Amino acid sequence: MLLLTLFLVYLIFAIAIGVPIAISLLFCAVVTGLHMGGTATSPEIISAQLMRGTDSVSMMALPFFVLAGELMNRGGLTRRLIEFANIFVGRVRGGLGYVTIFACLLFASLVGSAVASTAALGAILIPMMAKAGYDRAKAAGLVASANLVAPIMPPSVPFIVYGVAAGVSIKSLFMGGIAPAIYLTLLMCVIWFIVSRKDAVKSNERRPTIAEALKVFINGMWALLLPVIVLVGLRSGAFTATEAGVVAVVYALLVGVFVYRELKPKEIFNGLISGAKMSAVVMFLAATAQVAAYFMTISGLPKIVIALLEPLIERPTLLVVVLMIIVLIVGLAMDVVPTILILTPIVIPVLNAAGVDLVYFGVVFVLANVLGLTSPPVGPVLNVACATGNVKMGAILKPVIPYFIAQSGLVVLLAVFPQLVLVPLHWFGG
Repeated sequence: MLLLTLFLVYLIFAIAIGVPIAISLLFCAVVTGLHMGGTATSPEIISAQLMRGTDSVSMMALPFFVLAGELMNRGGLTRRLIEFANIFVGRVRGGLGYVTIFACLLFASLVGSAVASTAALGAILIPMMAKAGYDRAKAAGLVASANLVAPIMPPSVPFIVYGVAAGVSIKSLFMGGIAPAIYLTLLMCVIWFIVSRKDAVKSNERRPTIAEALKVFINGMWALLLPVIVLVGLRSGAFTATEAGVVAVVYALLVGVFVYRELKPKEIFNGLISGAKMSAVVMFLAATAQVAAYFMTISGLPKIVIALLEPLIERPTLLVVVLMIIVLIVGLAMDVVPTILILTPIVIPVLNAAGVDLVYFGVVFVLANVLGLTSPPVGPVLNVACATGNVKMGAILKPVIPYFIAQSGLVVLLAVFPQLVLVPLHWFGG
């Protein structure tokens, strides 16, 4: 118990003084090892655990999907997806809000990162909505909240991280994320209808001709074929998640260079640099989290957690609800990937004891984690939306609240009724 207390104190202290989370995890793990003495202080053990954290074929899917998202984003995809969504819902009252919501869903099926999606779409949609007469802060709040679908809709970076950490099928997690992503999108439409009905702007856009609509549809379909290829390939067993990442990169290159013709050599190079940086951050986090998980395990943390949650093991639904509440609270101060990497090794033994499906839990767990992206003080998606929309943080908080409350309610609903995830998961072949 003393070692566990020291571990947590060192971790909280390091994060509180501003040390990067990856370094904080490594620091508290090493210091805990020094307190334990003996072989725990061996540099060979620490280096071996660092390697183990990233030495995974499944983890290799992450840099490929990140790179595919970068290439598609730089290859003229964003504008075409917005035009695609605009054909269907752009002319209704408050239509730009619905265009934003559905554009976020479409973009999510290609990027897998809420921050990247907010940066790409926010730079276009927030000024567009402001120019059309919408309140700029309300538009920024909508873009920030709607982009929470990005880490849920496959291909999802957090699903890959959780799948590796929990040792479950990434393919199944991808399939399990489809239904919650749709739930989240429909929920956003309902909340937007409620909050915008007093000041929703009536669209002045003319109805496009059949030829114009067909052109936009075909241009958008080239982009939307990517998630279809990935999901169909995974469901049929044609390729693994890692191989799907390679397919996504090749397809993104072909479409960007030969179809849209906007992906120039300079953009490809910049995409490689940006993708490498983002992948390196996640990979290093995974490596240091493995070291921390090793020392948490040998210090007896899983046994302590099982003992604390033992009364709930016979009531798995209540157990999942309690864990989701804990995750929502932790998410107020910590980013998605570190939270997944830290908490997953701790809760897996409890979930196994309670007989909870780890794929189902992973889907709800990731959804609960991503809500922290729009909650202060961390809220990285909020910060990006403020920057791209030229809005102050204080102004965006009020518009975000209704979405945050509704999305939190969805997490609780999925925790109480697991069949909302499991039935579609089995139907999609997860």
